[in-house]
Amino acid sequence: MHVVTGATGKLGTLAVEGLINQVPVEQIAVVVRDPAKAARFGELGVEVRQGDYSDPASLADAFREGDRVFFISGSEVGQRVPQHKAVIDAAKAAGVALLAYTSVLGGPAADFELAREHQITERYLIDSGVPYALLRNGWYHEVYTEAIGQSLANGGLLTSAAEGSRVASAARADYAAAGVAVLTGEGHEGAEYELSGDEAWSLEEYAAEVSRAIGKDFPINRVTPEVHRGILESVGLPPTLAPVIAGIDDAVSRGLLAGTSGDLSRLIGRPTTPIAESIAQAAKAL
Repeated sequence: MHVVTGATGKLGTLAVEGLINQVPVEQIAVVVRDPAKAARFGELGVEVRQGDYSDPASLADAFREGDRVFFISGSEVGQRVPQHKAVIDAAKAAGVALLAYTSVLGGPAADFELAREHQITERYLIDSGVPYALLRNGWYHEVYTEAIGQSLANGGLLTSAAEGSRVASAARADYAAAGVAVLTGEGHEGAEYELSGDEAWSLEEYAAEVSRAIGKDFPINRVTPEVHRGILESVGLPPTLAPVIAGIDDAVSRGLLAGTSGDLSRLIGRPTTPIAESIAQAAKAL
């Protein structure tokens, strides 16, 4: 079976839809915390399995021998190491054929805080003996484009990234397509893919493109990392999470999210989605 975990999230939903277009629906299963939220997949003939990353016992029947699993990382920063270990343990016990994990661009070389849990997960997965593929996802276009409206309301794009620093992001759909390609393809066992957009763009270029798309100025509001953390905390972000988010801009400043290996476009068999295309789609939704 081709299995997607976290299948009711944005990335998981796109991956399931991609699988439905490529393999018979009876060869697809999803693992979700709340099966009711996956009802529409069940109606199409997809097998719905219950499994909660935070409840190891619930994962005991989430996988089957021979499954090829697109393992989408958890979203609860600070909780992901035990959650991910529980998934890997369950996959090992079941005897899955492949566990393709969504990690972070750079893997061991990514020295910012958000990467730490991914690095621990990678090592645990490799040491587990489970056949694996590491899908080291770069930044998503949608991290920026889905926040255009909120940024406008706040007077512009808030960032502590250095002027001229670049981001090689790609669309969420591109990363989902990569997961589908690995699940449905051959020869991916042991692979470590550095997934990012074909072209890196600067925040200045991004702001100019947004301005064109919305027909008005979209300013960049640069602040120091310290001020950035303070602003994030002032709008309700936990004090433990604010430095993590601000740390991403520091990583951007140091070029850690600007790599363009070409792995993503090679996996999906087409160029990655240009940032301008995602900006245009977001502008229409404003």
